[in-house]
Amino acid sequence: MGRILAFLYGLAAYLFFFVTFLYAIGFITGIAVPKTIDTGTAAPIAEAVIIDLLLLTLFAVQHSVMARPAFKKWWTRIVPESIERSTYVLAATLALALLLWQWRPMPAIVWQAANPPLAIALVGLSLFGFFLVLLSSFLIDHFELFGLHQVVTNLMGKKMPAPHFKTPALYKVVRHPIYLGFIIAFWATPVMTMGHLFFAAVTTAYIFVGIFLEERDLIGVFGDEYRRYRERVSMLIPFWRA
Repeated sequence: MGRILAFLYGLAAYLFFFVTFLYAIGFITGIAVPKTIDTGTAAPIAEAVIIDLLLLTLFAVQHSVMARPAFKKWWTRIVPESIERSTYVLAATLALALLLWQWRPMPAIVWQAANPPLAIALVGLSLFGFFLVLLSSFLIDHFELFGLHQVVTNLMGKKMPAPHFKTPALYKVVRHPIYLGFIIAFWATPVMTMGHLFFAAVTTAYIFVGIFLEERDLIGVFGDEYRRYRERVSMLIPFWRA
């Protein structure tokens, strides 16, 4: 019964994530959702900056803290290891949902693509960025990344295999294609408002912090194997060498 409940919990957390992620795509691109990054009740600029920064900080801190090995070691004394990743996904999705709900728009336009074909191309580029995020996650095991693999393995009465280092497809030319996809998705827009620019700038800054923390953890797990990979493959720009 415990394994079944863990599986249902993991499945619910994944479905909640997936629906929220789809909404987030519409939120950024302005497609097919009732509230976007540029709509809603506008607040005074100082209030909007403070609230939006707090929302982004909450999301970033949750991601950074709960992903660290030291936190996981402590956390799995309270939460069963089989649902640790699902709990992380649930917490991250709640933080994202709060951001989407409470985001304060700053609608002043910074720049705008007046040419219709260019505007369409920029929306397409943003959607391509989100596609790159999903594709890259499947290349390294999407379902393990979002906790389903763990609860299914637990349901079958098995143990998760030890982590092993792999660099499939896109990971041979860029170390962080998921982060690259997010950067493309956030910056490619036909109408760059102050709110959108603030969101893109803060999330991009967090991405670089996240890369630093993530690579430090990967070196801790894989050692020289990851160091050699880092020397060989560009961080975010495919085929680029420092």
